[in-house]
Amino acid sequence: MTGRTADVGSSGQRWPYPIEYGQETRAEYDVLVIGGGIAGCHAAINAARRGARVAILDKGAIIRSGSGGAGVDHWHAACLNPCSKVTPEDLSELVQKSPYRQTTEYGNAITCSILGRESYDTLLDLEQMGVRIRDVDDEFVGSDFRDEETKLLFAYDYEGRHCIRVQGWHAKPAMYRELKRLKVTVYDRVMGTSLLTEGGVQGARIVGATGLNVRTGRFYVLLAKSTVLATARPFRLWVFSTELQGQASSFFDPNCAGDGSAMAWKAGAELTLLEQSQPFAGSFRHVVYGTGNAHNSWFACNIVDKNGREVPWVDRDGRPLETLGERYRPAPGQRFFLSCPDVPYDYEGPRLIPDLPDRIRSGEFELPLYADLPGMPADERRAIFGLMMAHEGNTRIPVYSGYTKAGFDPDKDMLQANVLPPDGYTFGPWWNSVPPRQWREVGRLVNGGGLVFDWDLRTTLPGLYAAGEQLACGANHAASATTGRYAGRKAAENAQTAFSPRASEAQVETEKRRAYAPTNRAGGFGWKEVQAGLCRIMQDYCGEYRSRDILELGLKWLDSIEQSELALLCARNPHELMRSLEVGVRLEVGRAMMHASLAREASSEPLGFKRVDYPALDPPEWDKLVAIRLDGDKVVSRDLACDYPLMPPYAPDCEQNYREHCAL
Repeated sequence: MTGRTADVGSSGQRWPYPIEYGQETRAEYDVLVIGGGIAGCHAAINAARRGARVAILDKGAIIRSGSGGAGVDHWHAACLNPCSKVTPEDLSELVQKSPYRQTTEYGNAITCSILGRESYDTLLDLEQMGVRIRDVDDEFVGSDFRDEETKLLFAYDYEGRHCIRVQGWHAKPAMYRELKRLKVTVYDRVMGTSLLTEGGVQGARIVGATGLNVRTGRFYVLLAKSTVLATARPFRLWVFSTELQGQASSFFDPNCAGDGSAMAWKAGAELTLLEQSQPFAGSFRHVVYGTGNAHNSWFACNIVDKNGREVPWVDRDGRPLETLGERYRPAPGQRFFLSCPDVPYDYEGPRLIPDLPDRIRSGEFELPLYADLPGMPADERRAIFGLMMAHEGNTRIPVYSGYTKAGFDPDKDMLQANVLPPDGYTFGPWWNSVPPRQWREVGRLVNGGGLVFDWDLRTTLPGLYAAGEQLACGANHAASATTGRYAGRKAAENAQTAFSPRASEAQVETEKRRAYAPTNRAGGFGWKEVQAGLCRIMQDYCGEYRSRDILELGLKWLDSIEQSELALLCARNPHELMRSLEVGVRLEVGRAMMHASLAREASSEPLGFKRVDYPALDPPEWDKLVAIRLDGDKVVSRDLACDYPLMPPYAPDCEQNYREHCAL
């Protein structure tokens, strides 16, 4: 079909790239990585360093793709850095104590062990690639958060010193150069569309994947002895408002549709925690980090009201903090703290006064509030705006560059916080602009769930590994990097003994027909219409409150969309074809979420899960995971202990399991 033309839309212009519908590229590798974000790049690099022949693909340009592609400003859980007072064992204990032990951004027992033991080494890897992780220009000499010997700069807890400030704007280009140096085959702008199984049998060994070039429409059949999924979590299932909101509609890469979850689901892999998914703030958000705050990368900025009255701080125990320096230190008797919302009380950090909403209502503090950067010491001010905002992936362009070009001067100007109802200031970050009762759910859970995995980061399908937010647990930037590093090693190890893969031609041809179907229709629905309709179904039938009747009705609606509107999707060019396929991906993931919600017959506070027909919160018999998979067209579920990583056949100790499986 070479030479076929395509439209870009109502402008009448022709598509600027050659159209190659029907043409194929076939290749075979030891390791195939699907998803070229932070986790995927680390997986590919570390597999290649083990001598494997590696390929990596991504819907975007890998040099900047993924939710972390635009940078990173702070690196969590660097427990083995020479200044840290926090050990990997401390981190594992923290996660095991947490009621959110499957959903914290530090992961579960497996990923937390990997994170605590490999985070700093992974950061040193990046330093070798050219990423600046130290204050080499001595800009912050003498600062409270700087270690003079190592020149490391620390964030949040200046005593524990386990989170490192980094200048990570160029992290992704540095990894891209390393991929090229290691001769990894890079498939830019290729969307993974399906996993190939041995003999074309669902539930069998994974032998590679199919893909589609989103500019030319060329079809790819890529075989591999080991495959690593690293496409992150699914997003924009409930809210679709990019035209109105742009970046503010999502914290994450808009390409994160759930491709990996859908591919693994259809191939027969087990997934879990899908029921924890919650609608995100969507059109109610401000640009992330773009309003005055005292949270996350803005920690612990002075906050004042419209009259310049400063909002006080307290420590974990509610003790008033009189000085700025106290905000960066644990409470008396506390060894260290973590700056995130989903940790046990023992590890909570300093915060703004919890009764701020009542004091706003009483008139003591008057809105709007402001981040008082000029009132901060010069080094702290530069650290927040000149370092953190300049290197955090979501802020380099819209906040740091945009505000600076518009005339914002942190030495002189305060930044207004977005105006919220008083109770909206209970938790942060405030840019979410959601009701406070939902903040912990929204901030922690967003669109959750992922693949069930073991201590090798291997899924329930032979030959298939996962990393980053593809895993059924939380993951921050460092966790994505470390699990990618680990999964790449394990995938390469598996490839050394695996048989050469063979594709089922019938499976390939079936997928090819499915993928190209929207291009063969002269008219029908555009992808945006169907995506908006899908979001409405998820809002109405898989929203905050769920029941069997509502969920079953939602499944019927999804079946109806699949058989009617989805079957009439048309694509005028390869980009629209990609977006059309993403609608199918989100429908498949939404269906799995509804089935998972049906399988959990109890409400759960840690999961933010509310069944109106099972209102009891966290009955003891439901302190477990529910794993689901496809068997043909039937959904099969089973119970999985929350602590399965520390139960037979594994050892009861995280360190022992890590040593036995880490492949170092």
